[in-house]
Amino acid sequence: MGVTPDQFEERLRSYLLESSEEARAVRVGEKETSEHAAIVARYADLFTREQHAALAEATGAAPADEHERLLRLRESAAGGVISLALAEAYDELQNKLLAARVEFDGESLPLRSAQARIALIDDYARREELGRLAGDVSAEFNDDRLDLMRRGEELEAELTGEPDPVARSEELKGIGLGELAAELETAGERQAPSWERLRERWLDRLLGEEREPVPASTHVAYLRRMSPLAETYSKERAVPVCLETLARLGFDLAAESSIRLDLDDRPQKNPRACVIASDPPAVVHLITRAQGGLHDYQALLHEAGHALHYAGCDPALPYTFRRLSRDHALTEIYSFLVESISREPGWHAQHFGLEVAEAEENAESTRFLEALLFRRYAAKLGYELELWSDFANAPDYATTYAERLADAVGFRYRPDNYLADLDDGFYSADYLRAWIRSAQLRAYLRDAVGEDWWERPETGTFLRELFREGTRPSSEEIARRLGYEPFDTGPLLDELAVAA
Repeated sequence: MGVTPDQFEERLRSYLLESSEEARAVRVGEKETSEHAAIVARYADLFTREQHAALAEATGAAPADEHERLLRLRESAAGGVISLALAEAYDELQNKLLAARVEFDGESLPLRSAQARIALIDDYARREELGRLAGDVSAEFNDDRLDLMRRGEELEAELTGEPDPVARSEELKGIGLGELAAELETAGERQAPSWERLRERWLDRLLGEEREPVPASTHVAYLRRMSPLAETYSKERAVPVCLETLARLGFDLAAESSIRLDLDDRPQKNPRACVIASDPPAVVHLITRAQGGLHDYQALLHEAGHALHYAGCDPALPYTFRRLSRDHALTEIYSFLVESISREPGWHAQHFGLEVAEAEENAESTRFLEALLFRRYAAKLGYELELWSDFANAPDYATTYAERLADAVGFRYRPDNYLADLDDGFYSADYLRAWIRSAQLRAYLRDAVGEDWWERPETGTFLRELFREGTRPSSEEIARRLGYEPFDTGPLLDELAVAA
């Protein structure tokens, strides 16, 4: 029969805390092996088909004000059933990746260290060589990745009764993915002329005369670091500058006891910054791996947006609305908004002592990166829709992946990266909705607070009220509150066009 929804929610909280802490330890390089399977096994009685069925039945019979909470618990039960079935295979893949080595310049580098080092190499040819070697090692695990995906997809289809993964995601997110992709394709076409001018200007500056007309995507990590500007944006100043940036909004990140900062550099630490909300608002981890360069500042600000959101939720909310969500589009709004402060010329002038012209130019570099990433993720969404619409033939879409991304941003992508570059649950759509929404929110703040919204405590006060709602609202609900249609890309295109 299973436990009641309330009992399930409380025990789920314990499971997610343990699971998140294990994932954190592996991600930051404190552990050399993943033992996630053992944690899932301890909760085997919670993650059963019977429990999932009981929650599905309760969801169908729930009154409107309780339906959303039970729906999210039902989805968590389904995720638990899948995790229980795949935990050992997941651990096996994670441990293989942790053990993988890349041989470069007489060194045997952990794969993650090799991936992190790419951004630090100034020599074009050597950077490309390390990118190729790391890509070769990563691609060796594609069979394992695909096997896990196939097994997970079969289980999810069985549990939900919906064989179409696109339809499942659309129902869960409450949007039309095809409609979103079409709107973004139109936006990309409108933005293309200014993008081409911006791309050529900044590739010439950042990659130099030796660059190819269509460089390998390996160089994107170097671009994101803005390595030629690294002396201005030193590794040592990233934390104090970002803390001061947040303080002007009224947030004292260092004093937030529930936000646990991990800024150390370890060989096995994943180079991708993240927040792990183990038990919000009480336990929220903010994790970055600083390497020097502007990206350190952007990554810390981005993750601070997530951390402040989770740590700022009302502790009186049901656990579900503090931790669980239908997707990630809501919390990404806040991370994108806080990160976007690094695109303000005034921020560059104030914190780095730059003259107006140089501050404007460096701010434009961040808008170049924003346009690059927006176009890349729009292309990823198009690729993912094709892949998941014909998932039985997934390897056939490796070329589609490489071609779509190359057409969108003008870099060469390895076809065999088509799985390593794939996030779960159409996360690309969540990022893209957050891009649209954060631009709408900035437009709203410019009107309501002023052009200097990014250094005004009124902005922090406004955000605190949103944070208190936890994960309950949808991204589209926030759009309606701001007075916009959910897929209105006008504010975003206005911002990107500034850089043309």
